[in-house]
Amino acid sequence: MASPKRFIAGAVCPRCAEMDKIKMFTDDDGEQIRECVACGFTDAVSDAEKPAEPELETRVNQRDNEDDHTVKQVVFFKAGSSED
Repeated sequence: MASPKRFIAGAVCPRCAEMDKIKMFTDDDGEQIRECVACGFTDAVSDAEKPAEPELETRVNQRDNEDDHTVKQVVFFKAGSSED
């Protein structure tokens, strides 16, 4: 069942950048539709789950984590003073 069209307060159109010109409603197929009354932009948002995209290969997720993670003591040396 289609829902009534309602304006979304503070929404900005991705095409014309007009504020408060976007109305949103649900069509008969259950998809949420947003529509700009200024420029006619229309976009559908579906509740259907998108297929999982694999993680992009980067230098961070490709390397083996073989670093030495043991705790090591840090020693601070006092700078020489002229009060000797």
